[in-house]
Amino acid sequence: GKKARTFDLEAMFEQTRRTAVERSRKVLEAREREKEDQTEKEFRIPCTDSSVSASSATGPGSTLSEREAVSSGSEDDSNEALSGPSMQSQSSAKGPAEDSDDDDDGEFIGPPLPPGFKDSDDDNDDDTEEEDNNPVKKIPDSHEITLQHGTKTVSALGLDPSGARLITGGYDYDVKFWDFAGMDASLQAFRSLQPCECHQIKSLQYSSTGDVILVVSGNSQAKVLDRDGFPVMECIKGDQYIVDMTNTKGHTAMLNSGCWHPKIKEEFLTCSNDGTVRTWDVNNEKKHKSIFKPRSLQGKRVIPTTCTYSRDGKLIAAGCQDGSIQIWDRNMSVHTKFHCRQAHASGTDTSCLTFSYDGTVLASRGGDDTLKIWDIRQFKKPLNSADRLPSFFPMTDCCFSPDDKILVTGTSVKKGGGSGKLFFFYRETFQKLYEIEVTDASVVRCLWHPKLNQIMVGTGNGLAKVYYDPVKSQRGAKLCVVKTKRKERQAETLTQDYIITPHALPMFREPRQRSTRKQLEKDRLDPMKSHKPEPPVAGAGRGGRVGTHGVTLSSYIVKNIALDKTDDSNPREAILRHAKEAEENPYWVAPAYAK
Repeated sequence: GKKARTFDLEAMFEQTRRTAVERSRKVLEAREREKEDQTEKEFRIPCTDSSVSASSATGPGSTLSEREAVSSGSEDDSNEALSGPSMQSQSSAKGPAEDSDDDDDGEFIGPPLPPGFKDSDDDNDDDTEEEDNNPVKKIPDSHEITLQHGTKTVSALGLDPSGARLITGGYDYDVKFWDFAGMDASLQAFRSLQPCECHQIKSLQYSSTGDVILVVSGNSQAKVLDRDGFPVMECIKGDQYIVDMTNTKGHTAMLNSGCWHPKIKEEFLTCSNDGTVRTWDVNNEKKHKSIFKPRSLQGKRVIPTTCTYSRDGKLIAAGCQDGSIQIWDRNMSVHTKFHCRQAHASGTDTSCLTFSYDGTVLASRGGDDTLKIWDIRQFKKPLNSADRLPSFFPMTDCCFSPDDKILVTGTSVKKGGGSGKLFFFYRETFQKLYEIEVTDASVVRCLWHPKLNQIMVGTGNGLAKVYYDPVKSQRGAKLCVVKTKRKERQAETLTQDYIITPHALPMFREPRQRSTRKQLEKDRLDPMKSHKPEPPVAGAGRGGRVGTHGVTLSSYIVKNIALDKTDDSNPREAILRHAKEAEENPYWVAPAYAK
């Protein structure tokens, strides 16, 4: 047969790059020429020196911008390179933006931002002094939308790095996918699935590149799904009859928490009631990568209730049921690097640990109704702490604001005991800056996305709320609230499904319907299709159809016995009713005997 064509992609890319560079150079040269012509026309100055200096001034400029155009990777299409402000300003605007985004994987694709544009990632340096002095102004809570996940607690929230998709998981075992760009104002999830059968979802997180999702549920095996919810891998279950946990390949008891490595996109971390914290590689589901075993003061096994990586991924921290926080070097799994014995009350579930964006402090949300902030280099006592923050859930979390100055956490309430709130604390002094009354149920999850500058909240009554500010926030919820709800036309629901039969004979083939409205008008004219169905028969049966008493044979017979109106007062007459007629006009028996 024919040989399949092969494409050398790298060569093609290289060629495209070259043509783009060529084009931009030509355009630049043309522009320079135009400029020169204009200057000549405007200043018809006899003195030649000035014109010479002008051309020499433009000369280096063109070569510079040319070089910058090449260095800026020229991944934008050449047309994009041509449009917009002059090439020089564009590439220079793009340069620093790219440098700053290098460490961040969720890089934006597309044309560069205009020079005046400020991304929400930046600590707003050039903001007004007043706003710096008053951090409350930075909290984006002027507007909110409510996504209805279900009726049970929303126990997990995840946003991909670019902020385009939100996933919610709950105690109803469901994981729902919300696409901000694809939703309209009716705010419906575009996919719902139950990845872990009948286990509550404990935690959901997109990886640093946003292409896979880690699902931690109440069973002992963490799962990894792709962006559309299809399984990529499932961790192996360990052997529960082995005493030493180092020798089992996976967890043997219920999982408590999990998260992705911030830099290595294939690695993730899980902790479990079997008293271990394990790291895994997505490409190897047969065995964990490494194992960490938290120990109490007496050297006994303790259960880790939450775990996390530091921002650079070099440290692994776990909060344990004996109230301790233990931190290991990722490469040395035996002894802890930092250890705080009485971080929280013993016997309570520390529900969240999170490192600040600058990586210097660690915030912990305790099951003892406190929120504390630690400098891990002086780990004996907290820098600050706030109490009277009730928490009834093993996954109540806390998070830092994008500028690292505010710490946010939610509180739990009993049924009918007021409303769950979101509290904002100033990181330096721990004074309470602000609170939002979210709903009349507990606030379990909170997540402040740095790119969108929007706050997502998961509640105890099945809602996921998104708080945003039309001015300070980017994209996200702003995309879907502006779209009008698609009206479901009544007609569409009534039309019959069109059956496509590509190989039917021409005489049986139905013409493909182009529009439903035309089809409806045609059907209105067709006497068969627009025939009103017969109403049900009332009273006695009529025309071979049964009355309203029922359609079973027995009910029909019973009814007919009652309806039999022949006069049977004289049985002898009734029997001999046809005797005379039979005698005069014999039809069956008599003729046969006569023969």
